[in-house]
Amino acid sequence: MKVCSPLTRRDAVKTGLAALAMIPVVAMAAKNDAMRAGVKYQDKPEGDKQCSDCAQFIPGKSAKDLGGCKIFPGDTEVSPSGYCITWSKKA
Repeated sequence: MKVCSPLTRRDAVKTGLAALAMIPVVAMAAKNDAMRAGVKYQDKPEGDKQCSDCAQFIPGKSAKDLGGCKIFPGDTEVSPSGYCITWSKKA
């Protein structure tokens, strides 16, 4: 019969630190969903207003790739043809 060794203090600390490191990642994902809802983000344009023409939009690798937004920190899934109420024309 094989006996499992008990959890060492070092293993417990490593597990705890890994869990702490994940908190901001989980919180950021939840925060962006709430922020998207708050600014009424949608994946389609509103008339001639769309994210690719907005001053807040951070383009992806190509014109059709998903990009980011200065309003949604860390979010890289903003559609260039999307829209929200914070839209402002690029200068």
